[in-house]
Amino acid sequence: MVKPIKQFLVIDDEASMRKNIIEILKPYQFELHESASGKSGLQAVKNHEPEIILLDINLPDIDGMKVLSEIKIIHPSSTVIVFTAYGTSERAISAMKEGAFDYLEKPFDLEEFLLIIKRAVEYHDLVSEVTELKRIKTAEPLKIGNQIISRSSQMQEIFKTIGKLANNDVPILIFGESGTGKELIANAIQEHSPRCDKPFIKLNCSSLSENLLESEIFGHEKGAFTGALTQRAGRFELADGGTIFLDEINSMPLSLQVKLLRVLQHGEFERVGGEKTLKVDIRIISATNQNLQESIEKERFRKDLYYRLNVVRINIPPLRERQEDIEPLVNYFVKKYSPDYEIVITDKSLNILRSYDWPGNVRELENVIQHSLVVSQSNVLDINSTQDIKSKNIKIDTALNDTNMDFRSRVAAFEKKLIIEALCTEGWNKTKTANRLKIQRRLLYSKIAEYDIHE
Repeated sequence: MVKPIKQFLVIDDEASMRKNIIEILKPYQFELHESASGKSGLQAVKNHEPEIILLDINLPDIDGMKVLSEIKIIHPSSTVIVFTAYGTSERAISAMKEGAFDYLEKPFDLEEFLLIIKRAVEYHDLVSEVTELKRIKTAEPLKIGNQIISRSSQMQEIFKTIGKLANNDVPILIFGESGTGKELIANAIQEHSPRCDKPFIKLNCSSLSENLLESEIFGHEKGAFTGALTQRAGRFELADGGTIFLDEINSMPLSLQVKLLRVLQHGEFERVGGEKTLKVDIRIISATNQNLQESIEKERFRKDLYYRLNVVRINIPPLRERQEDIEPLVNYFVKKYSPDYEIVITDKSLNILRSYDWPGNVRELENVIQHSLVVSQSNVLDINSTQDIKSKNIKIDTALNDTNMDFRSRVAAFEKKLIIEALCTEGWNKTKTANRLKIQRRLLYSKIAEYDIHE
C-alpha cells in the first residue's frame, strides 16, 4: 500500500462484512472506522473526514445512493468505493455518475478488492484540490427506461464508463454483434448526460437509399428533387441541442461520410438543394456490428471520420463471453412476459442455456424465453437441450399447433419469427430484409414496431 496514514470508513449494515473488511485492511495500518447505517455513516464522515470510504449501497435507513450524494457534499474529496449485492446497470451507472471511484459486487474477490483499494489510495494521493474532482450532481439519479441486466465484469465496466461520461460530450462509438444491446447502451448514455432533457434522435443508416438517407439526415428544400413539395428539416436539425444516434454507421455511403465529418468538425451543413449553412450543437453516438478497420482498408469507410467518431469506444461483449448474465437475463425475461405467474426455472434448463453459444445474443435469448413461456403447459420453464433452443429459433411448429392459442396469436408468432429470421439473414438491413420478404419497407417497419423487435 501507499502511505499508511489514510482514514478509512466502512459503512455497511452487516456486522460480519465490516469485521471481514477491517481484518483484511489491518495489515496496512490504516485508521479504520465503521458505521452500521447511513445516518451514523454520514456523522462519521463529518467527524473523521475519511479519505477512503467503503459504502454498501443497500442500507436499512437511508438509500445508499443518497448517502453517496451527501458524502460528496459533506466531504467531496473522499474517494468512495461502492459495494452492493445487486448488480444492475442502474446501480452501477448511477453510482459512478454520483462520483464513486469504483464499484464492486458482493461477494467480491479478495485480490480484486485489494487492487481497487490500492488504486483508490493512489488516486487520492494524486488529488490535491477539491476542484480536481468531478463536479458532483445533487439531483436524484436519472432512471433508465430499459434496464440493462448484467452481472458480468465486462458489462459492469461499461456501466462505469457510462457513469464517467455522464458530464462529457465527446462522440462515442459502440461496437457489438447484432443482438447485444447497442441501442440500450446508447439510451443509457443519453439518459445520464447533460442533454437528457433535449432531443434524442435515432437513425439506422442502412434503412434508406443514399439519396433518401441524405435528405433524412440533412433535410431538403422545396423543389430539391421530385416529390420535395415542401421544405423539410433533417434529423440533425431536429437533434439540435441534444443527441443523435447513428446505428449501423458502417452502412453510410462515402459521399455522406464527408458531410458527416464536416458536422463533427464544424457543426454545420446545408439542406439538400439549399445554400444556407445551418449550425447545430449535437452530440453524436454511433454504433456498428462491423469491423470498421477492415472497412477502412477496403476503402468503404473514411479513416478521418473513424477517428472523429471513435473518441470513446464501447465494446459490448457477446453473450457467449458472459455466461454469468444468463440467469439474471432469464429471470428478467420471465418476469417481463409472465408477470402474473410464479415460473420455476430448473437448474437443468439454466445449465443448458449456459452451454449454448447464442449467435443471436440477448435478443435470441429473449425470443427463446418468450416462446417457451407461450407454449408451456405448466409453471415450469423447461429447456431440454441445445437442439431444443435451436428449434425454438428456427421453427414455430409448436406455436402453430398449440390449441390454446387463437388464430391471430399463431399468425403473429409466425410473422414475428419470419421477420426476425430475415433480419438476421440480412444483417438487420431493413431494405434487403423487405426485398427478401417481398413486402414494402413501410410495412416491414410497421411490423417491427408492432412486434417490438429490436436489434
